[in-house]
Amino acid sequence: QVQLVESGGGLVQPGGSLTLSCGASGTFFLIYTMGWYRQAPGKQRELVATITRGANTNYADSVKGRFTVSRDNAKNTVYLAMNSLKPEDTAVYYCNARVIIRSGGVSSDYWGQGTQVTVSS
Repeated sequence: QVQLVESGGGLVQPGGSLTLSCGASGTFFLIYTMGWYRQAPGKQRELVATITRGANTNYADSVKGRFTVSRDNAKNTVYLAMNSLKPEDTAVYYCNARVIIRSGGVSSDYWGQGTQVTVSS
């Protein structure tokens, strides 16, 4: 099993910054892609940013230039540095990891429990 634990959410004023962290633990062979998704009230979950093991990144257009995703493969941890936050960034942010449990096996997606980010004055 794989467990993902997020931290770093909270309340911040517009224009402020927050950094989210997500660490993976458990027994597995390899973590391929890690990333962040978010879900605002009444909306579907959407991709925010992802990063492969080789550090290739992908961002939603709405966060490009403001958010930066990074990871530490040795610590099985992914980060999301969020700058110039806007009220529309308010959502529950979920960590995602695409994991290969056994060598030669297929990958599976795992999710964290979510952390609330609220941008408000």
